Amino acid sequence: MAARPPRPLRVVLSTLALAGVLAAAAVGCGAPGDGEGGGDSAPPSPSPSSARAVVPPEPHVGFDYQIGGAYPPPPGVGAVSRDRTAKPTEGLYNICYVNAFQAQPDATDWWQKNHPDLLLKDAAGAPVMDQDWDEALFDISTPDKRERLAAVVGEWIDGCATAGFQAVEADNLDSHERSGGRLTAEHDLAFARLLVARAHAAGLAIGQKNAAELAQRGRALGFDFAVAEECGQYDECEPYATAFDNRVLVIEYEPEGLRRACARWGATLSVVLRDTDVRPAGETGYVRATC
Repeated sequence: MAARPPRPLRVVLSTLALAGVLAAAAVGCGAPGDGEGGGDSAPPSPSPSSARAVVPPEPHVGFDYQIGGAYPPPPGVGAVSRDRTAKPTEGLYNICYVNAFQAQPDATDWWQKNHPDLLLKDAAGAPVMDQDWDEALFDISTPDKRERLAAVVGEWIDGCATAGFQAVEADNLDSHERSGGRLTAEHDLAFARLLVARAHAAGLAIGQKNAAELAQRGRALGFDFAVAEECGQYDECEPYATAFDNRVLVIEYEPEGLRRACARWGATLSVVLRDTDVRPAGETGYVRATC
């Protein structure tokens, strides 16, 4: 398969703001199983939102992808994905973006100071990086580390529920592909199982982000829908559509990808073209189109 272009720009929190959020979440890092070497188990969220029914997005819902900055959704949009630091839009289906398998670029120092062993390291002891985005990969290679990381990421997920989102997309299920062989798909799926349990306990649906080859396994472990970047461009939409009963939100970044996605999937999946930086409407370079 041809090499993919760089993935879209993600919102980067200020270091101080993110450190404050993570410091608060760190209280949960001593969750049951931490340091005990037990199996993967995530405690249910104590949030009042846990009483909410988990509702996935409808197939073929009008969709907008706003993880680079929030703006009023265009007409016809019924579902919108925004960064977890943004507010949901009343009356729409709101999806909360969480970078679940890698650290935001300006948060690496915080992780190095507070949880250095939860960052994946190379032979020299340096963090293994996603070079496209300067993001350190989380070390999800053992049950203990997965549970400790799930306690932190779980606080973010709970925050999405408290803010009023209906779902969460957990980015970077394919982090093993950037690990230099240090992680496997099994590691990513084992960590994903904890995130699915935490999201469902908080009353949120949870979307599998990318990794078409894992779509059937992702659905089996509990993902409710899929968020697929450039599946039209690379002819990868079918595995998602089959596994998730057409509950697939497709983001294309090239006009040709949009053309292909619309020709084959425009009547069944939710397809949108965005600029690669996912700019808010009104900014120079903003691009948005649908089938």
